[in-house]
Amino acid sequence: MIFDLDDTLFDHTTSASNAIRTWFPTLGVTFTDNLLTKWFEIERVNFDSWLAGRLTHQGQRRGRLVDFLPVIGQPVPATDAELDEIFAGYLDHYRQNWAAFDDARPALEVARSNGWRIGVLTNGSTLQQHAKLTAIGLAELVDIVSTSESLGFSKPAPEAYHLTCEALGVEPADTMMIGDNLELDVLAARRAGLTAHHLDRSAGITLALLIRRTGSAGR
Repeated sequence: MIFDLDDTLFDHTTSASNAIRTWFPTLGVTFTDNLLTKWFEIERVNFDSWLAGRLTHQGQRRGRLVDFLPVIGQPVPATDAELDEIFAGYLDHYRQNWAAFDDARPALEVARSNGWRIGVLTNGSTLQQHAKLTAIGLAELVDIVSTSESLGFSKPAPEAYHLTCEALGVEPADTMMIGDNLELDVLAARRAGLTAHHLDRSAGITLALLIRRTGSAGR
């Protein structure tokens, strides 16, 4: 069984939102919901540029600040070192707010009790994604972690799913994937030959519900 990480097991949206609430005042900025929405929009554009190979991982962090600082009336620093220092402040707040979803650990425990090997497939940096799993207490329940950085492929490339299945020692046709992103975690996984379910929390879908649906396909 393969899980996505951010906003599937790890509550990235809440973690980042809480971080922004406490980080903004250190910049002399008053938090608003509109600014939070703008931050996430800029985050997505720059993160996608990293996945596409147009930016380095650190470059996409700098890019977020280059795009966002003018929005809040702040000058853009002239050097990368200054940008990195500002972003380090955000990262400190982000790490302090890392949290798993309440249903994440119970779902992984049920999967392991069923004898299923568990993988995580995430479009993220290897160091940070491993750190998240450790910090939220899930690392011990996961057999392998595949990142876009370690694989050399990002979702939705079929190689990302196939290489993760290979690392787990399972065939794609015998593997279930669960994630919050309909395109990356479900439709692309299905095109790669896996079974996949959409974790749509807004519709009341939970990990526990999806685990119950997996049956023998969850291996």
